[in-house]
Amino acid sequence: MVNDTLEGNRHRGIPRQGASPHALIDAIQGTLADFLTTQIASLDAVDPALGRFARTARDLVLAKGKRLRPVFAYWGWRGAVGPDEPLEPVLPAFAALELMHTFALVHDDLMDESDTRRGRPTAHRIFANQHEHARRAGDSERFGSAAAILIGDLCLVWADQLLARAVTPPSVRAYYDRMRVEAIAGQYLDVLGETQPAEWSVERALLVARHKTASYTVQRPLQYGLALTDQLDGTIEDAYSGYGLAIGEAFQLRDDLLGVYGDPAVTGKPASDDLRTGKPTALLMLARKLATPAQLAELALDPAGAVNPADGSGGPTPAQLERRARVITETGAPARLEGMIEERVADGIAALARAQIHEDARTALIELAVRVTHRPA
Repeated sequence: MVNDTLEGNRHRGIPRQGASPHALIDAIQGTLADFLTTQIASLDAVDPALGRFARTARDLVLAKGKRLRPVFAYWGWRGAVGPDEPLEPVLPAFAALELMHTFALVHDDLMDESDTRRGRPTAHRIFANQHEHARRAGDSERFGSAAAILIGDLCLVWADQLLARAVTPPSVRAYYDRMRVEAIAGQYLDVLGETQPAEWSVERALLVARHKTASYTVQRPLQYGLALTDQLDGTIEDAYSGYGLAIGEAFQLRDDLLGVYGDPAVTGKPASDDLRTGKPTALLMLARKLATPAQLAELALDPAGAVNPADGSGGPTPAQLERRARVITETGAPARLEGMIEERVADGIAALARAQIHEDARTALIELAVRVTHRPA
């Protein structure tokens, strides 16, 4: 039976299928907006403060984003069912992935002490600022952190609720749960790596990329979309897995490059956060591997100038960060990473050749492979 969320979206003119990327993203955005409206009203009725809290969560969810996970899930589904299957019954399942993604972003930003995301203040900064401006008792930063954790948790619960509104076969839940576990596992390895930079390596950084990014950005959403068809085909699933791991890793490698060389006005995130904290990304690990002794000395983190985890103070100066970025370039690591990206894109596209999927889906996935790995943000 079609749920209230879908009924609300039907009046927005959702197509039978997402005939274009914009139509699909509009359909996902509309589904999220309708669902969140009902959730906010429910919390508002309990206490106005909860309504304001939920509206902050809504604004984070609906902020401008790529919507990659729902899009990959859609094409994983579309590749198996073709162009004639109605979209509406499964649309909440696609939109639920965006709520799960917001959970991951909010917690990731808190762990990384990031100030901005998608060109806007991060959740913990929003709540810390609210606390400070209202002159409430206690520490503003602590309140911001606590509220951000709860925002992330709320988004994860909402994702479950929205998924429950879709018409799905039982097997979907196993793919969804695996995706969530792998994302959390990858995030833990990412956090661990910052505490053991000397013990990390390019291979370990790629393992993190595989779990933190490739799995829950491309590989599992594709398989999740396939599971929505209730027509699980081992050949298609294997092809999606090969494509998803290759393109997902390439996506993270591009993210590593953007984290050092990207324009904050375009990426919506602070420049050089990875260099500031010494995050052992594949880029930094490769630079250390290729560096001369003199370059390696310049790339080493000075414990005396480390970032203070209590308030984010300290750390390298802007001039030091610029110098570190230049040294990384001089090692040849960025050029080597570009080559690794190209290899993975080629491998991912080749994996699709083995899949008996509809040609429009194959074409869309090839275009996506190029677009998400050669993006400016």
